[in-house]
Amino acid sequence: MVRVAKILFKDTLAGTLTETVSGGSRFVYAQDRTAPIACCLPVARREHEWPQGLHPFFQHLAPEGWLREKQARTADIREQDDFGLLLRYGADCIGAVSIINDGGNPPSAPVNKESVNPARTVSGVQKKCLAVKDGNGFSPAGSEGPAPYIAKFNSENLSTLVRNEFLTLRWCAAVLGEGEVTEFKLAHVSGINEQALVVTRFDRTQGGKKLRLEDFAQILCKPREQDYSGKYRSSYEEVAHAISEHSSRPEIDIAKFFRRLIVFSLIGNCDGHLKNFSLLETDTGLRLSPLYDVVNTVIYNGYDQNLALPIGGRPIPFESVTRPFLESFGRDIGLPARAIGQTFEQLKRRVKKATSTIEPPAAEPPDGFVTRFNEIVSGACLRILAE
Repeated sequence: MVRVAKILFKDTLAGTLTETVSGGSRFVYAQDRTAPIACCLPVARREHEWPQGLHPFFQHLAPEGWLREKQARTADIREQDDFGLLLRYGADCIGAVSIINDGGNPPSAPVNKESVNPARTVSGVQKKCLAVKDGNGFSPAGSEGPAPYIAKFNSENLSTLVRNEFLTLRWCAAVLGEGEVTEFKLAHVSGINEQALVVTRFDRTQGGKKLRLEDFAQILCKPREQDYSGKYRSSYEEVAHAISEHSSRPEIDIAKFFRRLIVFSLIGNCDGHLKNFSLLETDTGLRLSPLYDVVNTVIYNGYDQNLALPIGGRPIPFESVTRPFLESFGRDIGLPARAIGQTFEQLKRRVKKATSTIEPPAAEPPDGFVTRFNEIVSGACLRILAE
């Protein structure tokens, strides 16, 4: 039986999403819809068909990793069934789009009490859930009402992931400015017996209004791929081009993007893939969102030590990134030489002031986590900024 979903944008009907008999999917705008719901779904075309599987824009609304496995198991849905997962959990996704079961689809097994965030989902591979304030702490969000926070946890094989992201975000906020980084804190979530990094969602207003938010895997229409590698099938030049095409203030946002890539190279983040950059709805149009999902990946042995996306058509090893290389990239994406020079001078000043945010505790041994974290960042700053 072909399944059909209603697609809402800010809780208003925007169209329908249908599986095709050939194994693909088709999105059709509602007759009275005059504004697009996504960069890759222009409203001038009323129908958008994808030949195999779910269209990438909708595919990337579904979770990866731990949450996908848990949602699939608790609802008795195949783990690779993007459409089925979104029919069950897509009523409240990241961004302004919702996927609603129109009632004509075959029923799936009821979601049991172990389900995390019934009727809601959050994309990404890390163990996480949507959360709400609960007294002095947090608790998992239910199926209705605001869910203004995302709680992120350690993975089974990375017991320092929460600590890592906290340190990384704290350093990035000191270097880039607090307004450029998602709000974050360490806290506990009731019912989950471990410390979490709790971040405030920027795709929701304080009053709970939904804001349009699209990551660059969606904007560039990259299929997820079965191994979730689609978010790496691009380049930083392609991201910059998409910013120039879709941002309402492209000159400013390309400069911000350039600063962030330098910061990634300084902090040891080799996982800045397409889903870690987004455009966010603002009063002036779509703008580059605050920084999020950033960690020092170089600290973990066995993980890829190349930047997540190629530059100049080739993979770039972390240790080979230098100021001349980054300056050349800045010119290639259209930044004037003066702006590039000013960016480096500003970052040099801010990096000095940010040193205290990643200083190791006095009692930590020489091979301690923060000590190794600090050594990686210090080495990169010396290589790239001569600091």
